Amino acid sequence: MENIIECINLTHYYGKRLIYKDLNFFVPQGRILGLLGKNGTGKTTTINILSGYLKPYSGKCLIFNQEANSILPETRKKIGLLIEGHVQYQFMNISQIEKFYSQFFPGQWRKDAYYSLMEKLKVAPNQKINKMSNGQRSQVALGLILAQNPELLVLDDFSLGLDPGYRRLFVEYLRDYAKSENKTVFLTSHIIQDMEQLIDDCIIMDYGKILVQMPVNDLLGKIKKYRCYIPEKQYVSESIDGLFHPEKNKVLLEFFSFKGEQEVIELLKKEGIEFTNLQSYSVGLEDAFIGLTGKY
Repeated sequence: MENIIECINLTHYYGKRLIYKDLNFFVPQGRILGLLGKNGTGKTTTINILSGYLKPYSGKCLIFNQEANSILPETRKKIGLLIEGHVQYQFMNISQIEKFYSQFFPGQWRKDAYYSLMEKLKVAPNQKINKMSNGQRSQVALGLILAQNPELLVLDDFSLGLDPGYRRLFVEYLRDYAKSENKTVFLTSHIIQDMEQLIDDCIIMDYGKILVQMPVNDLLGKIKKYRCYIPEKQYVSESIDGLFHPEKNKVLLEFFSFKGEQEVIELLKKEGIEFTNLQSYSVGLEDAFIGLTGKY
């Protein structure tokens, strides 16, 4: 399967502050990949590098086998990009802005994709964009991107400003569209419940590194939340290899791990931790994210 995006040993600084070092990942054709990370871990930096707006300090970012910051115009037409700010020319109405944008994409414009989404949102063709909510404007921007018929969609915080109903509508619409048209999607969102319903693969970033890159189903099938009881004065190190963010609350100990229950039992004994009633739980993507990155 061809890789649409390949990032190789990406390193970037803002001044003297290291954002990340030797970041490596790829996105195969036809997959929907979600980039998850706390604020300040480099999500928007990565989007800006992918978009060609930012040249990394070192390393390569290839889009369709071309350097992202020097991509050819005909290749750039294959990319649909949504970044903060969404729609320009807000004095136009729904119909006017579709006609305006269509002139930049002759031969590939699909107005049906745009108006199909507007119909689902119950937006009238003569409705002015400057009279819409921020969430509705973001959906207009997304509709314009879908109409471009790009092979790759890069969406930064795509659900910003949407209420739960519209978020659910668009998540379902985008997934059906991407799968039926074999599109590749790279996106970020702060609303992880949306991501769980939408993405095939996920990258979970911590400060300066990738913690996990794998299919979502594999992640949720492997990671477990563990809970056990320990003596109140029992010391538990915050850094035990194989356990993520052990958290002690008096006599209750909670942590996350990819290890099986027997492996966890052996590890706790090796650390000299007295415990009883060890239990494991399956979790959703949001709990997995918090478990891997920590609450704070």
